[in-house]
Amino acid sequence: MPGQVVVELVKNDRVIGGMTPACAEHASALYKIFLEGECVETDARTAEMCKLTENSFRDVNISFANELSLNCAEQGINVWQLIRLANRHPRVNILQPGPGVGGHCIAVDPWFIVAQNPQQARLIHTARLVNDVKPLWVVDRVKMAVADCLVQSGKRASDVTIACFGLAFKPGIDDLRESPAVGITEMIAQWHSGTTLAVEPNVAALPPRLTGLVTLTELPTALREADVVVMLVDHRAFRAIEPEKIKQQWIVDTKGVWR
Repeated sequence: MPGQVVVELVKNDRVIGGMTPACAEHASALYKIFLEGECVETDARTAEMCKLTENSFRDVNISFANELSLNCAEQGINVWQLIRLANRHPRVNILQPGPGVGGHCIAVDPWFIVAQNPQQARLIHTARLVNDVKPLWVVDRVKMAVADCLVQSGKRASDVTIACFGLAFKPGIDDLRESPAVGITEMIAQWHSGTTLAVEPNVAALPPRLTGLVTLTELPTALREADVVVMLVDHRAFRAIEPEKIKQQWIVDTKGVWR
């Protein structure tokens, strides 16, 4: 887990998959030099499938939350309030929706299961498709917000400034790998004729795919200059924004920061 690498390296249990039982035993002995968690030995195929299963489980559960957010948007229901209410049930624990799924594991590993057994991995495959399409849905919501802005403000599209808050694939980190926020920001900048700003407090420079398309800016500047705000990553700095400082009428909040 980014930001907790050393802690998890020492504390987490390890599933040790050896090509032979002796291999697994020797690998466990190496880990036990520093590991505080438990070493659980198995064969190599089961261990690899365990890794893919953990990340696919997360992906499937996130896709449920993301699909809920699509349905709630159509019905005019606050999805974050709905999830809080549903989670009061003792056996329900719905995750939080977002703009998609990123990172080097959860967004990638399910495809290995699907590729090996496509007929048997229909739920995993569908979940992956749900999460992959969510960024396109977010861009459509931004287009609707811009359209409303044009009608109500009288501005030309080229005079409208869009600010995208967050580029990392999750809050509190600087990792942009497979980040849906980067993809969404790129699609917005390619479509929008006006200025597109990006606010990412954890990086000093834009990734190459955004260079020349987007302007990396500070939070106060974005709040001052933006007509349309797009919340993509719920970094602590964004959650700390005082409500009275948000003057924008047109907000696309994919993380429920201003719900």
